[in-house]
Amino acid sequence: MSITTKFLRTQTRVSNPHKTDLQQHQFSPITMSMLRLCNGIKNNSSFLTFSRRRLIHSLQFATVKAEEISGSQPAQVQNLVQGKWIKSGNWNTIPDPLNGEPFIKVDEVDENGIKPFVESLSKCPKHGLHNPFKSPERYLLYGDVSAKAGHMFSQPEVSDFFAKLIQRVSPKSYQQALGEVYVTGKFLENFSGDQVRFLARSFGVPGNHLGQQSHGFRWPYGPVALITPFNFPLEIPVLQLMGALYMGNKPVLKVDSKVCIVMEQMLRLLHACGMPVEDVDFINSDGMTMNKLLLEANPRMTLFTGSSKIADKLAYDLNGRIKVEDAGFDWKILGPDVHEVDYVSWVCDQDAYACSGQKCSAQSLLFVHENWKNSSLMSHLNHLAGRRTLDNLTIGPVLTVTTEAMLDHKNNLLKIPGSKLLWGGEELENHSIPKVYGAIKPTAVFVPLEQILKAEHYELVTKEIFGPFQIVTEYKDSQIPMLLKALEKMHAHLTAAIVSNDPLFIQDIVGKTVNGTTYAGLRARTTGAPQNHWFGPAGDPRGAGIGTPEAIKLVWSCHREVIYDIGPVPHNWQIPPST
Repeated sequence: MSITTKFLRTQTRVSNPHKTDLQQHQFSPITMSMLRLCNGIKNNSSFLTFSRRRLIHSLQFATVKAEEISGSQPAQVQNLVQGKWIKSGNWNTIPDPLNGEPFIKVDEVDENGIKPFVESLSKCPKHGLHNPFKSPERYLLYGDVSAKAGHMFSQPEVSDFFAKLIQRVSPKSYQQALGEVYVTGKFLENFSGDQVRFLARSFGVPGNHLGQQSHGFRWPYGPVALITPFNFPLEIPVLQLMGALYMGNKPVLKVDSKVCIVMEQMLRLLHACGMPVEDVDFINSDGMTMNKLLLEANPRMTLFTGSSKIADKLAYDLNGRIKVEDAGFDWKILGPDVHEVDYVSWVCDQDAYACSGQKCSAQSLLFVHENWKNSSLMSHLNHLAGRRTLDNLTIGPVLTVTTEAMLDHKNNLLKIPGSKLLWGGEELENHSIPKVYGAIKPTAVFVPLEQILKAEHYELVTKEIFGPFQIVTEYKDSQIPMLLKALEKMHAHLTAAIVSNDPLFIQDIVGKTVNGTTYAGLRARTTGAPQNHWFGPAGDPRGAGIGTPEAIKLVWSCHREVIYDIGPVPHNWQIPPST
């Protein structure tokens, strides 16, 4: 039996995961109830009988089964343009991240095949598919689509389908995958009914004379593009795609080919829920082809989630018409007040190593106040990292950094005076992960704060490794200015955490830092942003947000002012002298 098949069967049998697996710090009590329900359902035979009958109806949109995707039964992914699913015949074979078998064939468009996508975007005017003065019934349409899709996600067989599909292409624990599905479903519920039209709420201001009023409106861009990464193959593209559609835009969507099958299935679900098939184009291609498409189609706005290097190139190529959620070398500070060591240790472990560290919000640099030295913090962290296993995907393949590259980075860090390996630093044992991916144990390297600040070391220490890898350092009260200097020098400002219940300490750190999503307090974290608050970087005019009404309006609409001046002209008005 392959490791893939063995794992997915194991997930179906699990009824009582370890308590800490369910009590994910990033989930609300409602989320916890949903997780327990879904795990309990899978062992209730009477429910399973009922569930199989419902499955026929609920999963009619699906063209694959996660459990059956394998080297002997590879899945296929198509493109969608101008309302039609198409194949170009240029197949890119994706290796199974767990065993290297060619398990998904993605039909990728090459540079000669982009014309239909260019034409499709060009048909959308700058004023969009709808706006407050044009086709306002489409606001209601998308409220209905969101309500139906949110209801679909509340059905255990649908949430389980997407959770397992996510696991196949971006291996993470079942609870982490299900959490992504849950956030997506709640987002859709949030924007059901009238909530879509509320996004386009306008305002009016009295003018200078009778008949004059100014009105501000949220206006779509029209043709737009989305490029999203591999690590959250459902949540990121769905939340951004729906935001674009809510505001009246016509998007073309490109998802990393390694995981694009998830969004292909999601689009089919949205079509089943009433989304017009012509409203979204879905393209699979390499980066060069997508870049050419953007240059030829000239979308009015492009949302890019991914590396800072590519974001900078796109900003240049597209003359700044871009919003970015780029890389994040995210920090956490453990303040001088030591409380709840077990809980804080667990949150630190989750932030650094859940999803094998492949989150743009993952804890990359941990500042530990010297007061924690006499606690059991470090021994707890070592233990928690050591219990992660490939068997349940609490540690797994790293899809963008090889094993060799991560171990080389560790070795380079250990050349810094005073540095030492705290735990990990080795390749995973007894695995079949292909060499094109990475496979290392959860790793932490200690580097003295004064060494981090040295010019010859800073870039190395703050290099983002998109995997289970973090830097740990220690500071004293007298070194807080040094700590703040280290933070000020960073170029990415996505998430941060200040773990303290000292209000003056929190006030000082928050007032002298930038990160767009900052958690403060004893339970502060860096990862696990839900659908109910802003998530995005700060300090960059290109910065994009996700998930909230404010984020949607910022990213997917612009401000338009319409000034009404209908008179009447004053009685006995005469032409004044020239000015």
